Amino acid sequence: MDKQRKIRVLLAKAGLDTHERGVKLIAASLRDAGMEVIYSGVFQTSMSITRTALQEDVDVIGLSYLCGAHQSLTQEILKELQKNGLGDVAVICGGIIPGEDIEQMKAIGVKEIYGPGTPMERIIKGIHELAESRIH
Repeated sequence: MDKQRKIRVLLAKAGLDTHERGVKLIAASLRDAGMEVIYSGVFQTSMSITRTALQEDVDVIGLSYLCGAHQSLTQEILKELQKNGLGDVAVICGGIIPGEDIEQMKAIGVKEIYGPGTPMERIIKGIHELAESRIH
């Protein structure tokens, strides 16, 4: 990957979920790891996330969930990304996602899911790998 260009990560809270302590911690840690992080805040829609991803030319989108609507919201976001030519942008999810939902989330296109307690080094390494595969 070009050493001059930083990895660009969009973090978002889709739907009505307002619990943002975890996503803000992730944002700070990714910035400390040298990435450019755009945090779009709470109450985001599939269209607003897609629009921001387009405008900011992001490599990875991280969706944070604590509300239980992770499957339907993520599916809607993935469709909107595809419709707008962003099917190559890796989507990852974090937060409270039940174990029985993980395989279904990956089947619809989510690249990785990071639950509470995931070591930050693992998240950073995963994002690096996903960004490199998009850029190259």
